[in-house]
Amino acid sequence: MAKLPRPYELFKRAHPELWQVYDQLGALAHAAGPLDKKGRALIKLAMAIGARMEGAVHAHVRRALEDGATAAEIRHVALLGLTTLGFPSTMAVLTWIEDVLGSQRAKKKRS
Repeated sequence: MAKLPRPYELFKRAHPELWQVYDQLGALAHAAGPLDKKGRALIKLAMAIGARMEGAVHAHVRRALEDGATAAEIRHVALLGLTTLGFPSTMAVLTWIEDVLGSQRAKKKRS
């Protein structure tokens, strides 16, 4: 799994008991239903998109890739929001997605 963003790491160190409970809650929520890992990752990405949370979109694109989603599947999640969120929001979200996908392509080229 990718390293957590710096603010999360700082929170984790400053409030370890709260972080532990928060982390456990997330694990329990993931285990509470029948969705597979990739499906959960794509749904979490969709929620971040709907909330227009750029940092969360970046994080959930990385997580979805780690959990087996393809770039095409990730882009499709954004396109599904077109009629709900509107064209300008969808265009913004697609740029956030490409921030991560472009970074991943650059890493692969360097490897």
